[in-house]
Amino acid sequence: MRGSHGFSLIELLLVTLIIGILATIAIPRLTAARDRAFVATMQADLRNLATQQEIHYADSLTYSSNFNDLEFSSSDRVTVSIAEATGTGWSATATHQAFGAADGCSVYYGNATATTLGNPGGPGEIACTR
Repeated sequence: MRGSHGFSLIELLLVTLIIGILATIAIPRLTAARDRAFVATMQADLRNLATQQEIHYADSLTYSSNFNDLEFSSSDRVTVSIAEATGTGWSATATHQAFGAADGCSVYYGNATATTLGNPGGPGEIACTR
């Protein structure tokens, strides 16, 4: 009786096939999880901006569009822009470098005009397009 050394070609092909099937299942799930993390980062940045705006309003009775006045900095690869800031309200958007310019989140407070990115349902509601 001959001793068996190593794996047969069929066994190697089956293992390769199983790994390929598992990869086709796992990769889309990992991509979706990554996208959800990017959206959560944009939402967190807008919540932090809202907190800083309210702190600034308590001190000066107006909202600011200057990030230095607000002592605010966004997360890595996230761009936050303040579209409007007056004494009665403010609005802002956040986009992530991993997404296109049409995907992102927005929020507005007070009498500010809501931005079209995400279409928030009401003041203080963060809406995202992705």
